[in-house]
Amino acid sequence: MATIDLARIQANWPKFINYSNQLASDSAAINRSSASPRQKQQQLEVLRQHYVDMQNEVSGDVRNAAEEVANEKHLKLVVTRQFVGYGGIDITSDVEKILKITEKPPANS
Repeated sequence: MATIDLARIQANWPKFINYSNQLASDSAAINRSSASPRQKQQQLEVLRQHYVDMQNEVSGDVRNAAEEVANEKHLKLVVTRQFVGYGGIDITSDVEKILKITEKPPANS
């Protein structure tokens, strides 16, 4: 069994960070706009669908990278680290390499 630290990937992956920032910015812009409540609701619904599409894309990227690592290492099961009390081989760094993620140094370094 292998584990992946999704929180670490999300914290360091520019693609995920950019998507999150863009969605937050777009949502704030809609809420600040002078559009009618109905128009805002429609715009937010479009944004929600865009969010789902982005989530599916990044989830697929992580899943594909994890599958690649699992196949290379002959692992049968990969789970997220957040739900594992102990055990398993942490393949987060291998997945990060495939996704071209560089871990940021701690803020107080």
